[in-house]
Amino acid sequence: MKVLITEYLRINLDTEMWECRRCGHEHISARENYKRGLLVYDRDPREIHKPLLDTTLYERTYSPDPQWCRILEYYCSKCGTLVEAEYLPPGHPPVHDIELDIDALKAQWVDREEVLEPVIGPDLALEKVKHGRALHAQAHGHDHQH
Repeated sequence: MKVLITEYLRINLDTEMWECRRCGHEHISARENYKRGLLVYDRDPREIHKPLLDTTLYERTYSPDPQWCRILEYYCSKCGTLVEAEYLPPGHPPVHDIELDIDALKAQWVDREEVLEPVIGPDLALEKVKHGRALHAQAHGHDHQH
């Protein structure tokens, strides 16, 4: 049984491994931080956030200082999909942002059907707009439909 966790990660409950949802590559034990099983690119933040002011004239250019900030990008080692990115101070370890109780997850999914793709619900914002327009048309005597 495979359980969807993020847009690009799932857990195979049978093997207890993190997997790429794009290519199916197994990364690392699901009991560990998934980032340890991915390729890491330690980016200079100035590559992403270009200076807005001339660096020869100004010390502060609205671009992150690499002595204070780094950007870590995590990629699937097989297909190259960008799985996660995080901003950290230099020297800070990768954030352990997803820690799941694998035994409890197995118990919760024992009688469930596997979900291969996330279920997309109705667009409630669009429905609200349509309902508002219908009420407006009704209140003002507009009987045509768009």
